[in-house]
Amino acid sequence: MPDDVPRAFCSFCLKAGTEVAVLVAGPGVYICDGCVALCAGLVDAHGRAGARSEGAPAAPWAAEADLDAVLAAIPRVAESRNQADHALAQYVARAREMGASWARVAQVMGITRQSAWERFSGAR
Repeated sequence: MPDDVPRAFCSFCLKAGTEVAVLVAGPGVYICDGCVALCAGLVDAHGRAGARSEGAPAAPWAAEADLDAVLAAIPRVAESRNQADHALAQYVARAREMGASWARVAQVMGITRQSAWERFSGAR
């Protein structure tokens, strides 16, 4: 794998792609087979219960009671951010290859043209 491509991690459980059987890619995110199975079970159970979820989903960091577990997750969360940043840069590069102006890229991102150019042009 080239050095500029971050290792892929499940965006939900933070397991590396090498630790799971299947890792499905989305736009800047990944989900492993284990999390898909867990989600399918939750959706199925939710459907049987017929109830609607109330409020926001629980934040995974809030559920952790062990400091070591929280600290252990930080590098993987940072790697997930790197993974998403890499995917974003690839989408921007593809949009530019297809003729999108820096102004158009900036508009869809909600930033200035100058900010888009500085972040993604590679001219530093």
